Amino acid sequence: MINFECTARISASPTEVFNAWLDSSKHAKMTGGGAECSDQAGDNFSAWDGYISGKNLTIVPNSCIKQAWRTTEFKETDDSSLLEIRFEKAGSGCQVTLIHSQIPVGQPDYKQGWKDHYFSPMEKYFGMLS
Repeated sequence: MINFECTARISASPTEVFNAWLDSSKHAKMTGGGAECSDQAGDNFSAWDGYISGKNLTIVPNSCIKQAWRTTEFKETDDSSLLEIRFEKAGSGCQVTLIHSQIPVGQPDYKQGWKDHYFSPMEKYFGMLS
């Protein structure tokens, strides 16, 4: 199994970033890919036009999201990986810490993918709103 952690500073409050992550329209706008999100534990979600899918396991308002997470590149027999996203106040913005664990061996470099397809677009999205 593969595990990693990565962080980014976003120029918005933890509440704004947290809410955007769980809102279908805002998630799509901040990442550039279609999304179907929910703010309820137990609900399914998808992102990046269906490339990513999973289930919300735990949601702590404005603070933490835990999800069962997979992409279309996972084998049907692979268990979902675990994703934990933490949102913490950092100066005038938010530090997003992403802990991605239990990724099946043989998967792409998701750490770089999070940076390229989430953190960079999020910085641009929230930068335009401020």
